Amino acid sequence: MILTTLEGVTTQQFADGTGWDPKPEGLCRGEVCVPAPGARRDDGTVDVAAAAERLGMPLVHDVDHGVWALGPGTTTGKVLSTATAPDPELIDRDGNPFRLSSLHGRKVLLVAWASY
Repeated sequence: MILTTLEGVTTQQFADGTGWDPKPEGLCRGEVCVPAPGARRDDGTVDVAAAAERLGMPLVHDVDHGVWALGPGTTTGKVLSTATAPDPELIDRDGNPFRLSSLHGRKVLLVAWASY
C-alpha cells in the first residue's frame, strides 16, 4: 500500500489496501483478529504505524518522494507466506517462451534490469 501521509487513512482505505479490516476487537482478516489497541481511532481513521507494528508490516518512508510504503502483514510477523517462487513465462532472445521451471534442479542466476 502506497501512502502520501500516515494521517487521515480511513478504516476502509486501510482494509482495501491491506486486506486487514480495523474493527473494535482488533485488526481482522476473515475469522482471524489480532488485538491492536490504539490502531483504530474514534474518528474512523487508522494509526498506520501502530497497525503496521502490531501486524509485522514493514513501513518505509521515502523522504525524497514524499511517500510511505506499507508492506504485507501476517499474524506470525513474517512477511513471506510461502517460500515458493512463481513460475513466470519469459521470452528468450529468439522470441520463444521460456519457463524457469524447466531448469528445476539446477542453480539459476536471474538478472533483471529496468531503464527507469
